[in-house]
Amino acid sequence: MWDVFCRVIDNHGDLGVCLRLSRQLASKGLAVRLWVDDAGALAWMAPDLAAGLLPGVQCHDWSQATEPAVLAGLRPSDVWIEAFGCELPEAFIAHGVSSARSRGQPQPAWINLEYLSAEPWVERSHGLPSPVMSGPARGWVKRFFYPGFTGRTGGLLREHDLMAQQADFDRAAHRHHLLLNPHDHSAASSPKRPKTDHALQRLISLFCYEPVGLPDLLRAWQPDDWLLVTPGRALAAVQAASQASCGLSGHELPSFARGLPHTDQAGFDRLLWACDLNFVRGEDSLVRALWAGQPLVWHIYPQHDHAHHAKLEAFLDWLDAPASLRLFSRVWNGIAPGPLPALSPTTLSDWADCVRAARQRLLAQRDLLEQLLDMAQASPAG
Repeated sequence: MWDVFCRVIDNHGDLGVCLRLSRQLASKGLAVRLWVDDAGALAWMAPDLAAGLLPGVQCHDWSQATEPAVLAGLRPSDVWIEAFGCELPEAFIAHGVSSARSRGQPQPAWINLEYLSAEPWVERSHGLPSPVMSGPARGWVKRFFYPGFTGRTGGLLREHDLMAQQADFDRAAHRHHLLLNPHDHSAASSPKRPKTDHALQRLISLFCYEPVGLPDLLRAWQPDDWLLVTPGRALAAVQAASQASCGLSGHELPSFARGLPHTDQAGFDRLLWACDLNFVRGEDSLVRALWAGQPLVWHIYPQHDHAHHAKLEAFLDWLDAPASLRLFSRVWNGIAPGPLPALSPTTLSDWADCVRAARQRLLAQRDLLEQLLDMAQASPAG
């Protein structure tokens, strides 16, 4: 039994990673309890899990991990996953300690699944032990698991058949669907554009926070390009930037923009596969954009001490990004002054070559699930 704990920050990144991990663990025949403090996004992100129809995975409210009656009825744990620096409830830890001792069993494998970074210290920190010095689990040991982009890190989440899924994907049909979907909630408010051959148009997806470079991007939009905007902060950012850049008011979108509905994780993957350029944010969508193999721009989560600057530069170095992508990324993230470089066909071709070369390097490495299973097996409970 694996217990995966997740505190939700914005409903997408942390929960998205934990959800994908839970699915992959279940695909290996393992039982998973996913403990979440805000499961609201699962209604659209994982409707099968929200309805209790995902075999092998149970979703629990975080608060239940502090209730004695709930804890007493739990199947004993083999592995605890403490995702992204969240701390397990002390009542849950105390129950786990008592349960292990009463059965004469070692501690569960206790793994701190950390955030993704390409910075050099990740290789040094991956796998290090962290002795528990106080509390009911005093004397037990956690281990740090760092996802990463090199063979000396924990790797990235990847379904075993992901490349086969992409090979079978009908990209032309899905591009047509994205543009003509009658359920598109922006269709009623956005002016119609002339119909052209969708194969000749560029589709650009936008999943972002509030990037500094967004108004510049909208002002320089090319006539045959379409902007597919994800709901939430990205949509609000486009609406706000459109007022300043395009003279629109209220909740209007530019004529070249389509607001997309919420979708599950498989639907988001298909969006990335179908588009010619993907603007992504945070962690989960960055990894999925790398697997998609299309040009990408990362809007890194901004930190008040500007630690994200070094994190972005480390990623661009690992990616071996061309100069145009480095400059675009810095301007997009507000690290360098504008304007944004033009998104010419040659530029996007260079970016695509870069991303696909990086993907090949990643495919040659062991994935995150395989390495996590190894760490769990080698830990005290293994």
